[in-house]
Amino acid sequence: MGEEEIVNRVAKSPLITLDLEEYYHSGERVEYDIAQNLFQGLILKEKDFREFVKEKDWSEFDGKNVYITCSADAIVPTWAYMLLMTRIEPFANKVIMGGQDVLEYALYKDALSRIDFETFRDKPVVIKGCGNLPVPESAYVEITGLIRPLAKSIMYGEPCSTVPLYKKPRTPKN
Repeated sequence: MGEEEIVNRVAKSPLITLDLEEYYHSGERVEYDIAQNLFQGLILKEKDFREFVKEKDWSEFDGKNVYITCSADAIVPTWAYMLLMTRIEPFANKVIMGGQDVLEYALYKDALSRIDFETFRDKPVVIKGCGNLPVPESAYVEITGLIRPLAKSIMYGEPCSTVPLYKKPRTPKN
């Protein structure tokens, strides 16, 4: 009785595994809450705010990923967020207006825009799920939309256990 060679069919397949955790930006995430600049928690006094912005040392945001929010139920003029951007952006890695979820999406959108998508052309692709880092669902949806026009098929999960999502229609032979 001869010994049968064990073949790892997953390793030999043309399957490409895309792990979104590889695109996770490890920089610190910090919130800047403009509510701290409101007079009596209600209004933004332009003169006071401009003075604060001018005097503050914004280098504390060096290399960080910043999301600007307002936790108070107040009307904050658009220019105030814009002014904060002009001071934080030169130091930070990324600055957005919105919550941490918006920041995570923006970081992934930046990272995914640098991928050479030709590597997925006519290949079966598994978008890896389940990991240790907080990959937002929006990143999974974004990458699916970006590779769908190229990939032969798209699956989600692990190479040994996937959920099929898309299969390119066969083109009829003339």
